Amino acid sequence: MRKLIFLMCTLLWSGLATAGFDEALAAYKKGDFKTAANGFKELSMQGNAQAQYILGLMYRQGQGVPRDYTQAYEWLSLATLGESDAIKLRDSLADKMTASQIEEAQHLAQEWTAQHKRYQDEGAKYH
Repeated sequence: MRKLIFLMCTLLWSGLATAGFDEALAAYKKGDFKTAANGFKELSMQGNAQAQYILGLMYRQGQGVPRDYTQAYEWLSLATLGESDAIKLRDSLADKMTASQIEEAQHLAQEWTAQHKRYQDEGAKYH
Protein backbone atom coordinates (compact mmCIF):
# COMPACT_ATOMS: atom_id res chain seq x y z
CA MET A 1 0.00 0.00 0.00
CA ARG A 2 2.82 2.42 0.84
CA LYS A 3 4.43 1.72 -2.52
CA LEU A 4 1.19 2.50 -4.32
CA ILE A 5 0.68 5.75 -2.42
CA PHE A 6 4.29 6.77 -3.05
CA LEU A 7 3.94 5.97 -6.76
CA MET A 8 0.69 7.93 -7.03
CA CYS A 9 2.23 10.92 -5.25
CA THR A 10 5.30 10.76 -7.50
CA LEU A 11 3.17 10.68 -10.67
CA LEU A 12 0.99 13.53 -9.43
CA TRP A 13 4.03 15.55 -8.42
CA SER A 14 5.74 15.06 -11.81
CA GLY A 15 2.58 16.28 -13.56
CA LEU A 16 2.47 19.32 -11.31
CA ALA A 17 6.17 19.95 -11.88
CA THR A 18 5.65 19.92 -15.65
CA ALA A 19 2.75 22.35 -15.33
CA GLY A 20 4.87 24.53 -13.04
CA PHE A 21 7.71 24.58 -15.54
CA ASP A 22 5.39 25.55 -18.38
CA GLU A 23 3.90 28.37 -16.28
CA ALA A 24 7.34 29.66 -15.27
CA LEU A 25 8.55 29.51 -18.87
CA ALA A 26 5.44 31.37 -20.08
CA ALA A 27 6.04 34.08 -17.47
CA TYR A 28 9.69 34.32 -18.57
CA LYS A 29 8.70 34.67 -22.23
CA LYS A 30 6.25 37.47 -21.29
CA GLY A 31 9.01 39.30 -19.44
CA ASP A 32 7.46 38.65 -16.01
CA PHE A 33 10.84 37.70 -14.59
CA LYS A 34 9.82 37.88 -10.92
CA THR A 35 7.07 35.27 -11.40
CA ALA A 36 9.35 33.18 -13.60
CA ALA A 37 12.18 33.29 -11.05
CA ASN A 38 9.83 32.17 -8.27
CA GLY A 39 8.57 29.26 -10.38
CA PHE A 40 12.02 28.19 -11.50
CA LYS A 41 13.36 28.51 -7.97
CA GLU A 42 10.69 26.15 -6.64
CA LEU A 43 11.39 23.62 -9.40
CA SER A 44 15.14 24.01 -8.92
CA MET A 45 14.79 23.11 -5.26
CA GLN A 46 13.09 19.91 -6.41
CA GLY A 47 16.08 19.00 -8.59
CA ASN A 48 14.79 20.02 -12.02
CA ALA A 49 17.97 20.55 -14.08
CA GLN A 50 16.23 22.68 -16.74
CA ALA A 51 14.87 25.00 -14.08
CA GLN A 52 18.29 25.14 -12.38
CA TYR A 53 19.88 26.12 -15.68
CA ILE A 54 17.35 28.89 -16.36
CA LEU A 55 17.54 30.11 -12.75
CA GLY A 56 21.33 30.25 -13.12
CA LEU A 57 20.89 32.35 -16.25
CA MET A 58 18.46 34.63 -14.43
CA TYR A 59 20.91 35.20 -11.56
CA ARG A 60 23.66 35.85 -14.11
CA GLN A 61 21.55 38.49 -15.86
CA GLY A 62 19.69 39.85 -12.84
CA GLN A 63 16.29 38.95 -14.29
CA GLY A 64 13.65 38.79 -11.55
CA VAL A 65 16.41 38.30 -8.97
CA PRO A 66 19.41 40.42 -8.02
CA ARG A 67 22.43 39.80 -10.24
CA ASP A 68 24.49 37.34 -8.21
CA TYR A 69 27.30 35.40 -9.84
CA THR A 70 27.70 33.13 -6.81
CA GLN A 71 24.05 32.04 -7.00
CA ALA A 72 24.32 31.73 -10.78
CA TYR A 73 27.41 29.54 -10.46
CA GLU A 74 25.73 27.38 -7.81
CA TRP A 75 22.59 26.73 -9.87
CA LEU A 76 24.54 26.16 -13.07
CA SER A 77 26.78 23.69 -11.23
CA LEU A 78 23.71 21.77 -10.11
CA ALA A 79 22.26 21.92 -13.63
CA THR A 80 25.33 20.26 -15.16
CA LEU A 81 23.89 16.87 -14.25
CA GLY A 82 21.08 17.34 -16.78
CA GLU A 83 22.02 20.28 -18.99
CA SER A 84 25.30 20.05 -20.91
CA ASP A 85 25.30 23.77 -21.81
CA ALA A 86 25.41 24.61 -18.10
CA ILE A 87 29.09 23.64 -17.89
CA LYS A 88 30.21 26.23 -20.46
CA LEU A 89 28.06 28.96 -18.98
CA ARG A 90 29.18 28.18 -15.43
CA ASP A 91 32.83 28.16 -16.45
CA SER A 92 32.45 31.49 -18.27
CA LEU A 93 31.19 33.00 -15.02
CA ALA A 94 34.41 32.04 -13.25
CA ASP A 95 36.21 34.81 -15.15
CA LYS A 96 33.94 37.36 -13.44
CA MET A 97 34.26 35.94 -9.95
CA THR A 98 36.85 35.91 -7.19
CA ALA A 99 38.29 32.64 -5.96
CA SER A 100 36.33 32.97 -2.72
CA GLN A 101 33.05 33.49 -4.62
CA ILE A 102 33.70 30.35 -6.66
CA GLU A 103 34.56 28.42 -3.52
CA GLU A 104 31.37 29.62 -1.82
CA ALA A 105 29.26 28.67 -4.85
CA GLN A 106 30.83 25.21 -4.99
CA HIS A 107 30.20 24.77 -1.27
CA LEU A 108 26.54 25.81 -1.66
CA ALA A 109 26.08 23.37 -4.54
CA GLN A 110 27.64 20.54 -2.51
CA GLU A 111 25.40 21.32 0.47
CA TRP A 112 22.32 21.37 -1.73
CA THR A 113 23.32 18.06 -3.33
CA ALA A 114 23.87 16.41 0.05
CA GLN A 115 20.52 17.65 1.36
CA HIS A 116 18.71 16.63 -1.82
CA LYS A 117 20.27 13.16 -1.63
CA ARG A 118 18.99 12.76 1.94
CA TYR A 119 15.45 13.51 0.76
CA GLN A 120 15.80 11.03 -2.09
CA ASP A 121 17.12 8.37 0.28
CA GLU A 122 14.19 8.96 2.64
CA GLY A 123 11.77 8.64 -0.29
CA ALA A 124 13.44 5.38 -1.36
CA LYS A 125 12.52 3.87 2.01
CA TYR A 126 8.92 3.69 0.78
CA HIS A 127 9.78 1.64 -2.32
